[in-house]
Amino acid sequence: MNLSVVVPTLNGREPLSDCLDALARHAPDVEVVVVNGPSADGTTGMVCDRDDVSTLVEISDRNLNVARNAGIVEATGDVIALVGQDVTVEASWYDGIEEAMATDSDAVTGPIHRLVRAGMTTQTVETQTIAGRDVTYFAGQNVAFSRDAIETVDGFDENLRTGGARDCAHRLAGLERTVTWEPTVSVRHDEPGDEGIEREWGVKYRSLAYRMVKNYGPRLTVFRRTLRDAVIDARETGRKVVSGDAEPSLWASCGKRVCKGIAVGAKDGALARVRDRSEARNPAGLSSRADRAVERYDWRDEA
Repeated sequence: MNLSVVVPTLNGREPLSDCLDALARHAPDVEVVVVNGPSADGTTGMVCDRDDVSTLVEISDRNLNVARNAGIVEATGDVIALVGQDVTVEASWYDGIEEAMATDSDAVTGPIHRLVRAGMTTQTVETQTIAGRDVTYFAGQNVAFSRDAIETVDGFDENLRTGGARDCAHRLAGLERTVTWEPTVSVRHDEPGDEGIEREWGVKYRSLAYRMVKNYGPRLTVFRRTLRDAVIDARETGRKVVSGDAEPSLWASCGKRVCKGIAVGAKDGALARVRDRSEARNPAGLSSRADRAVERYDWRDEA
């Protein structure tokens, strides 16, 4: 297996350094491609001072899916892994990918061990059947694809600010590509999340409606699933208002943003479905542009 690892980053110098240290420790022979958004924290200098990074690509977009595609374009391996800047691969990670790919899997993912206030949680496999399609989801922070599989779906959809990995999972399933869950392909996330950060409800539901309509069409089941998620989130926000943890104005504001997000996402998803009628369903993928990189540093020829 010839493995390339793409690590997108944006203003994450310290966690990125830990991520690269873990890759050097547990997968020292892989090709590492770092894709740096418009960071302002010295990330470029830190990466350039390392001898375990093969390529550094600088981009101007603050879009994770643009960064992912930019890295995939630069990667040379027959297997391409995506690793988040804020996770560290564990000792079994490389061998788990190699074993899964040896069985002709199109993609492989595994658990993220997250530090929370009560201790540590471990992600489990998530699958759903939508319109007769069996979908296995993966986290964009921990997944590896065969080159053929990721190129067949034309990478990630850059029309999405969030939800790009879930969209890719839908499209892989639509092409009957396999996503294998392998517990040994594990990474660790040591930074506890800030539960007080308000979600971008409009962005979330624009993404959800967009990818559902784009992949499945404007059918009743699509809108039912989208509205079901909206009702669940509305209940959660309502409970916070009743308990005094949130102001009533927050509930009303979230409702407006959710409705607007669904409307805009459904419209954009329908347009995207028309623009790309292929099975890849990716109107803004790898093949859509060649100008993502604004600067490129390549040390592969020096090795």
